[in-house]
Amino acid sequence: MSKEKALLFTLAVVQFSHITDFMILMPLGPQLMKAFNILPSQFALLVSTYTFSAGISGFIGAFFIDRFDRRTAILTMASGFAIGTLACGFANTYYELLITRSVTGLFGGLMGALILSIIGDVIPNERRAGAMGMVMAAFSFASVVGVPAGLFLADLSDWHAPFLVLGAIALLTLLPIAIFIPSMTDHISKCDTNPTPLEIIRNVTNNKNQLLALAFGSVIMFSHFSIVPFISPYMTTNVGFTDSQIKYIYLIGGALTVFTAPFIGRMADKYGRSKIFTVTVLMASIPVFLMTQIGETPIELVLVITSMFFVFGAGRMVPSTAMVTSSVKPQNRGSFLSFNASFRQLTNGVAAFVAGLIITIGEDGLYHNYDLVGYFAIGMGVLSIFISRKIKVADDPAITR
Repeated sequence: MSKEKALLFTLAVVQFSHITDFMILMPLGPQLMKAFNILPSQFALLVSTYTFSAGISGFIGAFFIDRFDRRTAILTMASGFAIGTLACGFANTYYELLITRSVTGLFGGLMGALILSIIGDVIPNERRAGAMGMVMAAFSFASVVGVPAGLFLADLSDWHAPFLVLGAIALLTLLPIAIFIPSMTDHISKCDTNPTPLEIIRNVTNNKNQLLALAFGSVIMFSHFSIVPFISPYMTTNVGFTDSQIKYIYLIGGALTVFTAPFIGRMADKYGRSKIFTVTVLMASIPVFLMTQIGETPIELVLVITSMFFVFGAGRMVPSTAMVTSSVKPQNRGSFLSFNASFRQLTNGVAAFVAGLIITIGEDGLYHNYDLVGYFAIGMGVLSIFISRKIKVADDPAITR
């Protein structure tokens, strides 16, 4: 295995543990709502607290992330993330879980930005979308392996088990990080002085391209994360899934994206990121509309719809992430991507929380107004297409991808 492939594989493993931890809470929603006897808005806050914490840490991290060796930084964040995940497994009340999810988010928020920074520093722009596709396939493996396995453990024991196992896995990822990710300090030498927090903020706010990239990432998250947290509760309550059948949504959809995410990355490099992004957003709007409208429906048909959402919903993240990563020069990439991760995480939290306020439980025991959330998600997706066409590659401002 080449050094580049070993590094990308290591980042994919780290991403797998990180994403599985984040994703597992949502399909556990029906169990957690019963265990703690909480409302949809309280469950939405449980999801949002991770993203709010991640957003805050990403914002603060933007002021110092480019001052450190990338390997040292990611080792530190991965260690804190592992401890936080284990702490979630030992929580016994709603408020304890709320606090431990917040702690986990503080470290998880910076991990995503560091992974993107490392890819941006190591992989040339012309091959970057393909590399993003490989690492982002970890989302697919988290769906295929991580989430179903976590739900299986929860069925055997209870909701604590997935977090305990994920915490142990997260600790194990520290070894490949130390072995395969080299010391990376070139980005430090490209800066004459360490910029102050005010200078870092000014660098972003005075750069139209970076502001567009920040807005782009936030709009995409509004489109995606307003509906995702409530897929499982809606499917079990309104559509007819059992708690144990929820894992098939992630298993089948994730299995497909194992192949489609890298393929979409290659297509983005070949035909243009903006063009492929547009196609995936428009295609993702179809399952979003259907998922938020249906009532009792044969499970086989629902799985076709949710699988389409996985393929195109996750697929649009590949070219969009490559576009955002390429919108800034290497010496500012870490700080900018921390800002970007912060904005995205805060957007995730707001989107989930607002969706939780819109969605209600009627006297019939069913969820209502999920269709309104779906219309909003589709509108945000269309808006993201227009923004994407204005973002330029930092190394060559004449190029839009």
